[in-house]
Amino acid sequence: MVIHVGAAPQPFSGSALYLDGQTAGLRPATLRVDETVGALVILTAGLAPVVWPLTEIRSLPDQADPDLMVLTRLGDPVARMIVEDAETMRLLRARCRDLRRRSRPRGLGRLALWAVAAVASVALIVMVLVPLLANRLADHLPPEGEAALGDASLQQIRVALDRTGIDPLPVCENPQGLAALDALVARLVANVALPSALQVTVLDHPMVNAFALPGGRVVLFRGLIAAAGGGDEVAAVLAHEIGHVAARDPTRIALRTAGSIGVLGLLLGDFAGGTVVLFLTERMIQASYTREAESAADDFALALLDAAGTAPGALARFFERLAEQGGTPPDILRHFLSHPTLGDRIAKADATAAPGATNPALAPAQWAALQGICGDAKPITAQ
Repeated sequence: MVIHVGAAPQPFSGSALYLDGQTAGLRPATLRVDETVGALVILTAGLAPVVWPLTEIRSLPDQADPDLMVLTRLGDPVARMIVEDAETMRLLRARCRDLRRRSRPRGLGRLALWAVAAVASVALIVMVLVPLLANRLADHLPPEGEAALGDASLQQIRVALDRTGIDPLPVCENPQGLAALDALVARLVANVALPSALQVTVLDHPMVNAFALPGGRVVLFRGLIAAAGGGDEVAAVLAHEIGHVAARDPTRIALRTAGSIGVLGLLLGDFAGGTVVLFLTERMIQASYTREAESAADDFALALLDAAGTAPGALARFFERLAEQGGTPPDILRHFLSHPTLGDRIAKADATAAPGATNPALAPAQWAALQGICGDAKPITAQ
């Protein structure tokens, strides 16, 4: 029931352009209000009268022409009414009290469920399916493909670590130093079969670090050789990385990282793959393997050092000395400290080794040559 206070309002009359959304073209329309039902009646030639309840009429915001009023009805996504007459606009604003009211979007619960399902699907792909596929591919990747992956990764690392912006990070190639390094590698791998021919590269960078790459590549930094107290310590670090090469861990982590970031790159719009390259470079340098992979590399390294007649406790002494120097731990120390069983295992092996059963990994002259593999590198006296 409608109660009027005072004089009865003048009958509503207005004009507009109506688009029903079913037929093409705007139709001139005459507007009137049916007071008995509280609705706007839209009369157009050739169409049946259209009734819009006043409480369901809404204005569309952000119109290009502020002199126009564009109206729609709740529940009808296509019909539109365009009002150009100023008096009609005034009357509609007075009668349609909810004209600017914004309705709560429908289907938010369903949208939230779809969003959760999408996130769960991506998590399943990145955390389960990609690692499983990477493990399978690593076991069946041809040696040529694995070597190409390692070469590409090394090149990206050299470019990423170069601070000049001109050339990639230099590779240390002093002939005497390379001869000493080759002798050390030959001694370690003399009695072991590796999936790929081992290639050890020294990069001219002060970082105290070492890591393995796909295709049998192991990278040492000048900073690690300079910080080492002798050839035995370099041999111990190298033996651990060779353990990762033997298990093809670098190939798995490269495929896993590239696959995971590739999926995220597609979702976030990184079609060029720049994020993949940068993140893969960082992961290869940090070389964060699983505890199982680290334990297997430990066992392999201890066996390798024992077969080569080299002291297995050299790695523990290396880390202990670096930790005693204080300050920010070097990258390689932070990496190995994330696997606390490693130091205990090597220290135990060193404690149980028979006295006099080991020989230096390198002769004094060879060790001096290895320290100068980068030409102008200066040895650091052990503290």
